[in-house]
Amino acid sequence: MKFTKMQGCGNDYVYIDGHKEQISPEKKPELVRRLSDRHFGIGSDGVIFINPSDEADFEMEMYNADGTRAEMCGNGIRCVGKFVYDKGLTDKTDITVISAGKIKYLTLFVKEGKVETVKVNMGAPELTAALVPVLCKGVQAVDEPITVQGREYKMTCVSMGNPHAVVFVDDVEGLAIEEIGPYFESHERFPKRTNTEFVKVIDKHTVQMRVWERGTGETLACGTGACATAAACVLNGLTEETVTVKLLGGDLTVTWDREADLIYMTGPAATVFEGVI
Repeated sequence: MKFTKMQGCGNDYVYIDGHKEQISPEKKPELVRRLSDRHFGIGSDGVIFINPSDEADFEMEMYNADGTRAEMCGNGIRCVGKFVYDKGLTDKTDITVISAGKIKYLTLFVKEGKVETVKVNMGAPELTAALVPVLCKGVQAVDEPITVQGREYKMTCVSMGNPHAVVFVDDVEGLAIEEIGPYFESHERFPKRTNTEFVKVIDKHTVQMRVWERGTGETLACGTGACATAAACVLNGLTEETVTVKLLGGDLTVTWDREADLIYMTGPAATVFEGVI
């Protein structure tokens, strides 16, 4: 089976061309776990199959490293755009990609015949608590208290097609994320588990973020998490509508157009290597 290893801000996935590689659905979870293993496989935050689609130009079928399906990945979808253009599956620089039934709109920025950066219309952030989903008394979970391991935090919950809990902290670098992350992910208030972003606001235009991803653990970046973070910052009056999100693997620029209620994310996409397994 041929594969391509790609990364966006260090958030790395194994990409498989579903036009050419036919794998039965029941075999995919175990295959994903094997390929994602950083010691016995290729090593990645998960696997993304790029499939034909009747509803969009392409389908992104995404799996976390533990073999569970995921609804959306912002860094992953940018790499999908690079994959399909660089490999000649499309010659368009404006394409549509469907993931878990929702269509995203991508603009590809090409340099010397290869895609270098991608801007994604990520759609509207979902703020209704029941649809994130998160259990809370109010309609929205904004600056909502949550107790984890005996300590109270404040979270703002947003869905970008997948659930996020954004937690503002004073210290990101010294955070013991491997200790606290799993307890947020599997907390009883998140019926479908959650991705958790720990965020320090630097100024009105810049934030620093680390992320604990559902089904994977800490990753170097999370595109949907950066979008959720930008929305949470605006909702709490902490930043302007456009913000640079500084991640362990690099920077993403995120804009929440409040008038149109659309979030745009711009960042890099890179091919690491190709191979056969």
